Amino acid sequence: MGFTLNCSEDGTILRPTLVPPSPDAHKYSKGHAMVWSGPALRTGASRLSAQAALAVGAGVVTIVGEKVALAEHAAHVTAIMLRETDPDFDFIDGRVSGFAIGPGAGIGVQKAVLKVLECRVPSVLDADALTAFESAPDILFAAVNLTDVMTPHLGEFQRIFPDIDVKDRQSAARRAAERAQCVVLLKGAETWIAAPDGRILVNRRASPWLATAGSGDVLTGLICGLLAQGVPAFDAAAIAAWLHGDIGVRAGPGLTADGMIGYIPLVLRSCLNDAPEHVTGSRT
Repeated sequence: MGFTLNCSEDGTILRPTLVPPSPDAHKYSKGHAMVWSGPALRTGASRLSAQAALAVGAGVVTIVGEKVALAEHAAHVTAIMLRETDPDFDFIDGRVSGFAIGPGAGIGVQKAVLKVLECRVPSVLDADALTAFESAPDILFAAVNLTDVMTPHLGEFQRIFPDIDVKDRQSAARRAAERAQCVVLLKGAETWIAAPDGRILVNRRASPWLATAGSGDVLTGLICGLLAQGVPAFDAAAIAAWLHGDIGVRAGPGLTADGMIGYIPLVLRSCLNDAPEHVTGSRT
């Protein structure tokens, strides 16, 4: 399965194009996404990310965490694998192709973030994975690379980029990406996605019904699942932002984060259609 990023001439992200997997595809050819679990009693956020990564097409998804946290996950998931952490991070082997860390992780996750980034697996950093570096953002910036994506909301953005004016969010996202040398997705009613080389797009496919706890964790999982399938970081962030927004548009009132997972197949199915949006200003 593959995705093509489409956008208009003004940089607005349009419905992406979904290409079905080849007939001989198997689970590992579709990528192995891994999600870092939060501690016991804080496992829900990472579970949402893992479920989203699986639904968006990753062939294998594993939640990695402490044994007591995995016991909680085991009561909720079936198609998602579980693996206990180890000090040497040997659980990140050559088959892992995308990693998500931060949702529900706790602010003591700084060491784990740096170990994950050392493995050079395309990674999504969200929530606590960003806040953990509030007092030393340069350490984080030195560790990330062009294959990684940061997904801050405004508060998290200001914690790690305190000197960047956010009145102009387009400019703020671009400056942040240039400084961190990774893709930066600045969440909001309009979500801006910037790459270190100056590329920038905006997602306007959104809904106020997405303002619900756990919604950002689903976005993190969508990006992770796309990274695991080999979608480049900038494209993965932009495509995931559109898919996430389309879920909100389709679901409307009463949307909850756990309910978002069920909409992902519907959104993907719509991307198979040969709509005019697919060919207008397309980028690969």
